[in-house]
Amino acid sequence: MRKTIGSLCAMGMISFAILGATAALDAVQDQPTPLLPDLDKAFNAGAILAQDAKASLIKTADVAVIHVETGTKESWPGVIVKAPEGKWDLSSYSYLALDVTNAGSEQVTLHCRVDNPGADGVRNCETRSVTLRPNESGTLRFRLLRKLIGGEKIEFIGMRGNPPVSTNLDPSNVTQLLVFVDKPKKPHVFEVQNIRAGGTAEEPLEAAKFFPMIDEFGQYIHKEWPGKTHSAEDLLARVGEEKKELDAQPGPPERNEYGGWSAGPQLRATGFFRVEEYRDKWWLVDPKGRLFWSHGVDCVRDANPTPITDREHYYRNLPDSASPFAPFYGRGSRAPHGYYSSHSPYRTYDFTRANLLRKYGQDWERLSAEITHRRVRSWGLNTIANWSDSNIYLMHRTAYVCTVNSSARKIEGSEGYWGKFNDVFDPSFRENLRKSFAAQDGKSARDPWCVGFFVDNELSWGDEVSLAVATLISPSGQPAKKIFLSDLKEKCGSIERLNAAWGTEHASWEDLLESQEPPDRKKAWVDLTAFYTKIAETYFSIIREELKKVAPEQLYLGCRFAWVNDRAARAVAKFCDVVSYNRYTYSVEDQRLPDDLNKPVIIGEFHFGALDRGMFHTGLKEARDQQHRAELYEEYVRGALRNRYIVGTHWFQFKDQPTTGRGDGENYQIGFVDICDTPYFEIIAASRRVGNDLYNYRLNAK
Repeated sequence: MRKTIGSLCAMGMISFAILGATAALDAVQDQPTPLLPDLDKAFNAGAILAQDAKASLIKTADVAVIHVETGTKESWPGVIVKAPEGKWDLSSYSYLALDVTNAGSEQVTLHCRVDNPGADGVRNCETRSVTLRPNESGTLRFRLLRKLIGGEKIEFIGMRGNPPVSTNLDPSNVTQLLVFVDKPKKPHVFEVQNIRAGGTAEEPLEAAKFFPMIDEFGQYIHKEWPGKTHSAEDLLARVGEEKKELDAQPGPPERNEYGGWSAGPQLRATGFFRVEEYRDKWWLVDPKGRLFWSHGVDCVRDANPTPITDREHYYRNLPDSASPFAPFYGRGSRAPHGYYSSHSPYRTYDFTRANLLRKYGQDWERLSAEITHRRVRSWGLNTIANWSDSNIYLMHRTAYVCTVNSSARKIEGSEGYWGKFNDVFDPSFRENLRKSFAAQDGKSARDPWCVGFFVDNELSWGDEVSLAVATLISPSGQPAKKIFLSDLKEKCGSIERLNAAWGTEHASWEDLLESQEPPDRKKAWVDLTAFYTKIAETYFSIIREELKKVAPEQLYLGCRFAWVNDRAARAVAKFCDVVSYNRYTYSVEDQRLPDDLNKPVIIGEFHFGALDRGMFHTGLKEARDQQHRAELYEEYVRGALRNRYIVGTHWFQFKDQPTTGRGDGENYQIGFVDICDTPYFEIIAASRRVGNDLYNYRLNAK
């Protein structure tokens, strides 16, 4: 999954915010206080300053709007909204928010920084960002955090989101807001309105009593919320309560064992999942020939460890070596980002598994797996999606997808969030794929319960020439580079003709092989894009060939695009049965392939999270609370059902991530269940509503 912490240099600032909802996020129970109640007076008094921008005031009977037209001379053009009396004291509020609209013709990312005295972009300030399409509006929202009294400033490590206590911004002394764009190449137009503060601040905490902050169940100590676990007895009581609930709601009617529509049309049955265009919409078809739309959830598994090295003091009552819970200690080494990327290996503890032992007893693994399948069906779902435990999905109670990762020598000049790109021309690429698929023989390969195979996840495809340029700046021994030069020799014939086309001065082909200087992209564009296409098509074609050798009738589901360009998307459409995207947005109703290619699409990941149940990070898309999260979920899936190309959506993920984060620091509130295995009934109710009329809605949606 894509886990971005955006790095943005703006006004000396590094932005670590990735939030920005398109729906208003104000709590419904409070009345926000406008910070500029008389905007006309404030504007005329010089409280709003423009930087490489033109700012004007638009007033109607209901609202006053700051209209901003940015230039391109400065790095961060925008407006500075100063507190009219020198500061705002927001210490009694829990949030600060403002609404923004993209009034221009190009997509824009707007940034807002909230300053204390001495703000430099890193210290004494906070920043949020939102990306808006033309005419789209959004809300930038800042939590005003709980104050710590006394003691030294607390530093947190290993988490994307930290406990809601003030560490970088003093709400009692907010001097200004900055709303701007970052290093724009063209002018933008945006509008700002409704700057307000609301909510009620929590009582301060004594810093000396802050640690430990995590209880023996893995929950945040300094907050209460509905459904919080206070004892092992709470967990035991929920077993019986949930059994009654699942008995009463076993799942949608008119479903066969695979989750297909048993009351729907009978199509050709092949004994495996396939795709078909039916009544002008793409569908999956289950092994019995029934229409199937994949309503799934990722990471259906028990394992959920969190690093404890260097922060043992965060936790209350970690078990000793003689405890029945001692087996849940472990060691981790994977941490591509964050604190533990440079502090690996590290010791871990798995609160989730410890809670399952408390809840289900010594036979917790079997009982937990059993109830997982019951939950999936009861909750209106029909697919165990990516990153799940084979011990669960191979029980053959729920349809599932399988994942395989490719590996090979890397293109040394490439780069990416999750690592360098594989050199698909190196023999190890095909050889390792062959081994990986062979390991699925007798498991998921030729298993009718397996919808199909994803191969890889969120590769860095870059722009339309990035991988070709990366090849040229790699060392001379790079297999892809040798292939590229062979293609250029065949096309140009002589190095002189290449030099003339590219504006280079290579003495020979050998000189070009040894060179690690990138060419002029514009001059070399035709050759660079041609080789980029060759890389992409070679990647997908080899995977398809090797997959179909062991699973000839199963679907190739693509590589789960996160960052992708049209050239790579066209390549995947040539070789994959279904094109997959991890799409963290608020809607995929308008999702399309380039050139309106008529291929089925599956959404491999999406989610929304909120901070009302003791977690520290919302994940990649924010909701204001659990009910709002459920509404966003239902809107997203129904939008996908209305999209003729989409054949499924898979929520990331089944359980909340650990409160203190996994190895790379992700600690998102994104589960259908919490760390104590307690369901979030708001989102489950939404999933049931979608699931109960899934097929009728899909078939009849306009």
